[in-house]
Amino acid sequence: MTAITAPFERIKVLLQVQGQKTLAPGEKPRYSGSGFVVARQLYAEGGLRSVFRGSAATLARDGPGSAAYFAAYEGMKRYLAGGAGGDGGQDKELSLLAVMAAGATAGVAMWIPVFPVDTVKSRLQTSESAVSVSSVVKKLYAAGGLRAFFPGFGPALARAVPANAATFLGYELALAAMAKTFD
Repeated sequence: MTAITAPFERIKVLLQVQGQKTLAPGEKPRYSGSGFVVARQLYAEGGLRSVFRGSAATLARDGPGSAAYFAAYEGMKRYLAGGAGGDGGQDKELSLLAVMAAGATAGVAMWIPVFPVDTVKSRLQTSESAVSVSSVVKKLYAAGGLRAFFPGFGPALARAVPANAATFLGYELALAAMAKTFD
């Protein structure tokens, strides 16, 4: 998954950060056009290494984040279905609200442990020059201590709740529809 998502993450954060820069009169943004145009420009500037900058950090975020995500979802489903007694509630059908609560929990559980890694990843991907993970971490910490690793943490969690509630609701409804259709 990371091999596919990392270049898109790089393009996304470059375009986001670029939009925050105040341009001089007559100055044009460094990157413009579609993601494909930006990818071509990155490739022309620095080859595949430039397109894939931050991939290791993306993997460091996605691996543990996905583990927390699915573990929290399944754990919350079991809890809401009646806890760990007997079959752990495996056969109990959950309400749509319970599925959404489990999905919301999963989204929050994913971001909590990996948000600092995501911050470092974004800094790596938007740096104008080649930087190391350790130099980014040192610079962030010097600029604001541990709080510097959590910019936008509240909005990310606020987005995670409805987005992942809807994601898992859609997943469970699709799974139920397929089970009815193909059983």
